[in-house]
Amino acid sequence: MDLEKERPRRRHGQELEDAILDAAWSQLAETGYAGLTFEGVAERANTSRPVIYRRWRDRDELASAAITRFFARQSVPELPDTGSLRSDLLELMRRANDNRAAMIPLLVTVISSYHAETGHSFAELRERAFGERSRNSISEIFDRAVARGEVDPKRLTPRVRDVAFDLFRHDLLMTLRPLSEANMVAIIDEVVLPLVR
Repeated sequence: MDLEKERPRRRHGQELEDAILDAAWSQLAETGYAGLTFEGVAERANTSRPVIYRRWRDRDELASAAITRFFARQSVPELPDTGSLRSDLLELMRRANDNRAAMIPLLVTVISSYHAETGHSFAELRERAFGERSRNSISEIFDRAVARGEVDPKRLTPRVRDVAFDLFRHDLLMTLRPLSEANMVAIIDEVVLPLVR
């Protein structure tokens, strides 16, 4: 028997870290934060507990890294440029609805168990994963609308810039379902556009 063929190839660096974080995410998705163990993750990732402990001091750090990585791997939808603020916001919301709505029930389960034990919020995890990326997308849409003369720049406070997707996330989290076209249109037409014009 050839022992070299049976021995698993050793992984290093990013490849090993990815395997560990994938294993941690899988365990979080199946058992919640309460069921996350270094032993279980090591077994799933085909590595050892000391290897994991060298990278993350405790369960909180490991869970945070796995959740943040999951968020970060979700692409920010491509930025539309339709020529109007209303159409740009609506198209971006449709893309986010298509890309992200299906994962919301799972995220709520994972993050609620994580929050219950650590106190870390959805907003903190989202900020770690996306940072400026999502804010810059919305800002670019509004900046183009200002340049076209569609928007009064004095009305574009940070809260006003964020309100469309704050309401979008609220509806997703409250219903655990994709938003209907009518609800997305209502957010834009009844809330955002009156605030910026």
